[in-house]
Amino acid sequence: MEIVAPFKDAIDAIKEAGGETFKFCYQCGLCDTVCPWNRVRNFSMRHIVRQATFGLAEIEGKDMWRCTTCGNCPQRCPRGVGTIDVSVSFRRIASQAGFLPAPIHTVSASLGAEGNPLGQARKNRADWAEGLSVKTFTEGMEVLYFPGCYLSYDPRLKKVAAATANILNRAGVNFGILGPKENCCGESIRKTGDEELFKRLARENIKTFIENGVKKILVSSPHCYHTFKNEYPSFKVNFDVVHISQYLFELIHEGRLKLIKEYGKKVTYHDPCYLGRHNGIYDEPRQVLRKIPSLEMMEMADSREESLCCGGGGGGIWMDTPKAERFSNLRIGQAIDGEAEVLVTACPYCIINFEDSRLTLEDSEVIEIKDITEIVQEVI
Repeated sequence: MEIVAPFKDAIDAIKEAGGETFKFCYQCGLCDTVCPWNRVRNFSMRHIVRQATFGLAEIEGKDMWRCTTCGNCPQRCPRGVGTIDVSVSFRRIASQAGFLPAPIHTVSASLGAEGNPLGQARKNRADWAEGLSVKTFTEGMEVLYFPGCYLSYDPRLKKVAAATANILNRAGVNFGILGPKENCCGESIRKTGDEELFKRLARENIKTFIENGVKKILVSSPHCYHTFKNEYPSFKVNFDVVHISQYLFELIHEGRLKLIKEYGKKVTYHDPCYLGRHNGIYDEPRQVLRKIPSLEMMEMADSREESLCCGGGGGGIWMDTPKAERFSNLRIGQAIDGEAEVLVTACPYCIINFEDSRLTLEDSEVIEIKDITEIVQEVI
């Protein structure tokens, strides 16, 4: 697939789609040196920006969809080029022109019809909570727990939602969920270029939150956190948004949650892109883990600001990526090289990708993949 536009039309379209910072790029190549794609194949985001610079907009379709919006290149750019914005602007142009990869078409249809990308029925969104003493949210409750799409439907990630609910109940938190009233937060579909669908999902969520008297939102996904905290305010609303890793730290610090059992394993923590680089949350999850009795912490290569993307952002979670090109394979290797027994993270996309990569190992039992809530649940 190619998208071709005359010089002036391309420039105007890119600017209107939010990618006007392309004009600051002077082709130094620093973005290419830190892009995770260049660990598995040749790829140049700089080439895409160069096409924008000259107004050609002749971009190979596959390249347009490779960017995972991990945030590594913008923090290295000496000229302040919003590389992610440029990438997303091309996708918006492609979306408006009807050029979308087949998986995104399928996801968009599911989001529009059922409010989630997994093709699951909206009415089943709260099924994960059966038998867990989880209430429907009502005004005046301490916090709304928003598990997100994957924790609501994916069999592996329902365990994370259950662990979270068990922890909140143990800590005496007065919380509830909205179940079928919830929509996908819209973050990832926005990064694939479908701005209109994002706005629709966002407005429906905001209306639901306001009508139900929601003040504070607890999320498990860094993508939900980023969108509710940083993108929904453009709709003139501001909710108190907290990620579960932050909330665990608060509960422990306030004495509401006691970590009493020994864990006895060597653990390494993976920083999700949208929790770390995009939102600066590095310390709280590590502080939680360090408070667990007999848990041994080690740091992998490429941690904190340098964290290696799992490959799930920017719609990557929905794309078919060849095994040889999966960043998550590299990350699993880094954890194993550090002799970690458990790779722990705090993002559903990361867990999905790491679990898939773990299954490619000759001995899949060599390392466990855990969400931070699953470890905390074991020691309370």
